[in-house]
Amino acid sequence: MKADTLPRALVGMVAKQPDRIAMRMKDLGIWRDITWRQYLENVKFTALGLDSLGVKRGDHVAIIGENKPEWLYSAFGVMSLGATFVGVYTTNPAKECEYVVGHSDSVVFICEDEEQLNKALIFRKNTPQLRKIIVWDMEGLRDFEDPMVISFDELLEIGRKADMEAPALYNNLIGEGKPGNIAGIIYTSGTTGPPKGAMLHHGGYLWVGEQAAKVTMSTRDDESISFLPLNHVYEQIFDMMMHMAVGHIVNFTENTDTVMNDMMDVSPTIFHAVPRIWEKYYSAIVLKMDDATWFKRTVYRQAVKIGAKYNDLRLAGKKIPLPLYIGYQLAYFCVFWKLKERLGFDRTRLGFSGAAPISHDILKFFQSIGIPIREGYGMTETSGITHMGGEFDFKLGTVGKALPGTEVKIGEDGEIIVRHKGLFQGYYRDEENTKNALIDGWLHTGDVGEVDEEGYLKITDRLKDLIITAGGKNIAPQYIENLLKFSPYINDAVVIGDGRKYLTAIIVIDEENVVKYAQDRKVQYTTFASLTKAEDVVDFIQQEISKVNRQMARVENIRKFRILDKKLYTEDGEVTPTMKVKRKFINEYYRDLIESMYDEE
Repeated sequence: MKADTLPRALVGMVAKQPDRIAMRMKDLGIWRDITWRQYLENVKFTALGLDSLGVKRGDHVAIIGENKPEWLYSAFGVMSLGATFVGVYTTNPAKECEYVVGHSDSVVFICEDEEQLNKALIFRKNTPQLRKIIVWDMEGLRDFEDPMVISFDELLEIGRKADMEAPALYNNLIGEGKPGNIAGIIYTSGTTGPPKGAMLHHGGYLWVGEQAAKVTMSTRDDESISFLPLNHVYEQIFDMMMHMAVGHIVNFTENTDTVMNDMMDVSPTIFHAVPRIWEKYYSAIVLKMDDATWFKRTVYRQAVKIGAKYNDLRLAGKKIPLPLYIGYQLAYFCVFWKLKERLGFDRTRLGFSGAAPISHDILKFFQSIGIPIREGYGMTETSGITHMGGEFDFKLGTVGKALPGTEVKIGEDGEIIVRHKGLFQGYYRDEENTKNALIDGWLHTGDVGEVDEEGYLKITDRLKDLIITAGGKNIAPQYIENLLKFSPYINDAVVIGDGRKYLTAIIVIDEENVVKYAQDRKVQYTTFASLTKAEDVVDFIQQEISKVNRQMARVENIRKFRILDKKLYTEDGEVTPTMKVKRKFINEYYRDLIESMYDEE
């Protein structure tokens, strides 16, 4: 059986290494192994259970839950029937869940627990096509009875009986699949409007997984850790695409709050995260060392200086003097190795940053201490990746070269336009947006960038986000925002200035780090809101902004800023689940705050 669909790729992987570990799940503090044989068995029973409930080829099934093996059992079980899985963010309120389930015409809603079930009970009257609700974790629901609701264990038992009655049924079902069939519909985060459902096919998923595995030189001996939303394409690259390409081990964290502790348990060989996670690691290191003894602080700072000099020459391809080489080896073994070990990076050969732009200063810092991070670029519509930096083939400041077999061109307005075998097949029930995105087989990304003479892609910004000042200067806000977020005390920054005489910024402070700063200096405050208004804090943030201003041309300087008296939340519609700021929403919702910075105009 040719491994040209995801379920058939799973069967092929089981044939090669049935008793090797496929996944680990941390439950009540204990890591539990799941072999490839067990993985397939659970997928088979899920598929046959759904088949017995009437799910057919071409149907859609929604899945909502944290990263757990059950998420993958559900998705692969759905795909085994020739049906399509539809991921839903766990942070979505009932109304947004209703939109995705209703718009996608999902006939089954598979959810994690009582919290997610409650959402379905609220919206089900508005989604008449929904026939069944399946719950993984029945804690708190033992006495709950509803003819529409069954547990995941019940589903598996139905599937187990179906398998005993018709042992050949599962293979017959997956045998009917085709590479061009839709595997999943991923609803984009909707930074500019309602989410759009991108339809991704089996062939595209597998092709991207194979190419990414080549670039990263991944093998079955690698280990990754799963904690980003599994319904987002970025997490699916590692847990589904590359997983089926090389058969490495995926480790599921206990929950999103235990990631750093779980990292120390697992020490993955490859680690992928969004920029916010890397920024958190950086600020934790900086502030921890600020509190260290004078001796440790001095040794650390000297080691970082040596690491920066060493890697500046290395990145530039220049010869490294012998004294500097020896100095770096000493710094690595005396400082950086112990630091990596405490963070859980002692086995990590490659880190990845994606889903949003990251500060190049952050990348330089981690490269200097021996944790190489590579940027990648792609979209949901490209099955996750078009460009990726490899372990050795990379260039700082770029998102790497195109995946093998990918074609790239730059439009007259600087827009990046791409084509490869992983392109989506359009937006579900949305012909107009499909036509705007896919033109003659090429995807118009909406991002602005340039390809250098060596083939590396540099991203400037989103086409719609570029700021044109009143003086006619074109400014890319993301670059300035990333410089601002390099400060351990700034969590988020939104640069404003389109059609204005000068740039301003809305700043979201890092609560933990600024609270510590305030306590160390005995700054008086009572609440988070009062902390953001404290004169000492405002002056301190001005100093952090001034550091960035000194690195920029005068026209790119932030002249005024306001500190928000709250954090940005997904639930409030201010950021996407991967922590990308919804710029349009921020501009509209905080219009009065923005105007206060331009009153003198």
